Order: sequence, then structure tokens, then C-alpha cells
Amino acid sequence: MAKSPKKSKSRLWFLVHSWLALPIWFFVLIVCFTGMLAVVSQEIVWLADPAVRANKPDADAERLSFQQVLDALHNAEPDMVVERLNQPDGSHFAVKANVTLPDGTSPTLYVNPYTGAIQGKTPDFNFEAFTRALHGWWLVPFTNGFSWGWYLVSLLGLPMLASLVTGLVVYKKFWKGFFKPVRTGHGSRIFWGDLHRLAGVWSIWFIAVISITGTWFLIQAILADNHITISSRPIVPVIAREDVPQTPNGSPAARIDLDEAARIAGLAVPGLEINFISLPATAYSHITLAGPGWYPLMFQSASVNPYTRNVDSQFLISDRTALEFVTESMRPLHTGDFGGLPIKLVWFFFGLVLTLMVFSGLLIWTKRTAQATAAALKRSERTPRLARNEPTVEIRP
Repeated sequence: MAKSPKKSKSRLWFLVHSWLALPIWFFVLIVCFTGMLAVVSQEIVWLADPAVRANKPDADAERLSFQQVLDALHNAEPDMVVERLNQPDGSHFAVKANVTLPDGTSPTLYVNPYTGAIQGKTPDFNFEAFTRALHGWWLVPFTNGFSWGWYLVSLLGLPMLASLVTGLVVYKKFWKGFFKPVRTGHGSRIFWGDLHRLAGVWSIWFIAVISITGTWFLIQAILADNHITISSRPIVPVIAREDVPQTPNGSPAARIDLDEAARIAGLAVPGLEINFISLPATAYSHITLAGPGWYPLMFQSASVNPYTRNVDSQFLISDRTALEFVTESMRPLHTGDFGGLPIKLVWFFFGLVLTLMVFSGLLIWTKRTAQATAAALKRSERTPRLARNEPTVEIRP
């Protein structure tokens, strides 16, 4: 019995609707692929650019302290203003120095932590920045608050979380699929279907982490664009003019060096691993030192008065509210940037698995939709003949 024209039209519109979802599939695929690359983008830059590497001049060389790095920079360029020093996670990376040069430019320099030599400077937009911008906000500029690209990408956290929940509901007794082999020799649809399920089962925890943290980025943008803050970070007051000691000629007295400031901060904040130092911008500013503590997903900081040696302000892990403890953990959990290269490689691997899962889902969906479309077109060719009561079976002589 032939289907009514009304049902045929409904099916046709459903197929059109299915094909229109194709750009969304590709969007999800690109976001997953670029996220996988962004996790190890810093390491890829390290492989490609020798200036980023912390090469030892000899086997017995020891790392310089932050003050020795600062002295080396001033020896290389006496008129250089050093604003920040940062040691990226991993001893194989060069120290990054944010400086302002006499010509008014403000580059970020790569400094060898063993020799103090300036090895190069970061380009305005390198591979690391490109992959993170492409993944995070699709290169859409931030003109007035968060860009619509940020909202578009972070919004994917909701359907990803929903797909995880519905996938667990549909796939009964999913725990039996951890070691279920992928069948070969039964056609591409069965192969990609088995691969999709196997990747999904092993990636349950990873999909949960990525989807929840991705949804947080959406909430973060909404809060920021509505000028709502949940931070309890204290505002460090400037040093009062009368509290700045002066030399006999009226100029500010000498400040303590960075090594002394690091020692003081270490005593005030036990377990502080300093990898970031912000130098005083004026005679009334503090030396701010920061780094991870016992909880690797969160930084602690201390602001040291460079004249009195007092820690005028500090922000510890224990100072966070319960809400801050959760929200500040979101970004490192999303990027895998909290445990060095081993954690990044784990995130990269499961990012690759997630990308393959999306790709296999895209192939399954495309093949199924293409077959349904071909069948619909074949039926539409037969409809006129059925309307004229013509035979539909080919008669061969």
C-alpha cells in the first residue's frame, strides 16, 4: 500500500531537517579537535621554537633564582623595565619576562633559566594563542564583554552533558562494554558504531568533566557581562606615601630583592611553590608572588612590602569560599593544566578519543541520513506511476 502524499512530504521535511544539522556536527568536531590541540599547544611550540626551551649549557648547570634572572635582564638592557617573571609549569620551559623596552614596545621575552640569556620573544599571535582562541571563542573579537563566539562554544557544554546522560540511558548495562571488541568485516556502519560505543564508555568521566566545566564557562560569561562577581580576593592597597622610606636626597629607599621577597612569602605561606612574580609598578606598589600550593588546581599569592618586609596581603586556598573552591577549579580541569606533562597527555589522549567519537557519530548519522534520502527519492519517483496505476515492476523480455 502506497504512503499518502502528506506522509511523504513530512518525511521529506524530516530529511531536510536532518541535513541542516550537518554544520552543527562539523562545528562540534572542530571544537573537539582544536581543544585536543590546545591542551598540548604549549608543548608543540616548545618543539618548534628553540627559544622556548630551557637548555642547560652543561650537565652541572644550576637554575638561576628570580633575582639572578632579573639582574641578567638589566645587564642585557639597563633601561628595560621588567614587569613580571613567570616560570611555566615544567623545568624544560624558559622563563617568560614581560618587559617594556626604551622604544615603548612591551614584548614577552624568553630567558634561559640557567644562563640568563635572552633567547627570543613571543610573537603577537603564535600557535598556542591561535589554537586556544579558535577553540575557546572561534577567533571572534571581544569588543564589549565576552564575544558571541565564547557563548557559542561554551553553550555546547549543555547538549554534551545531555548526550552523556541519554547515552547512558540508551546503552543498557554500559559497564559491560569496556572490553567489548570492535567488529571488523561486517561493514563500515557496524565498525563505526562499535567504535563509537567503545570510545563513549571509556570517555564517560572525561565527557562529564569537559561538559560540566564547559557549562561553567557559559555561566562565567553571563556573570561577567552582568557585572556580577563571586570572588573574595582582597584588594591590595597601595603603600602610603608617608610609609615609603626615603634617602637623604628625597628619593625612595632601596627595595628588597626578589629572593628575599620569595623567602618571606614562603615563610608566610607554607608550601607555596613560586612560579610567578609581579614587580612593583611604582614606588608605592608591592612585590606579588604566586604559585600552586597543596591543591594543584588553585594558586596562592602573597604581597610583600618591599620596604618593611611585611606580608601586607595574602590569598590562600583556605581563604576561598566553597563556591570559589569549585569555580576556580573549572578552568584547570577543562584544560588539564594542573599536573605537568603527564596530565596534559592524558587530557590529549581522551580529547583524541572524544574527537574520534564525534567523527564516528558524524559518519553513522551521515550514512543513515543519506540512505534515508536515497530511499525517499526512489519512492518519490515511483509515486507518479502508482497514481496512474502503472506497474512498478520492470518486465524484462
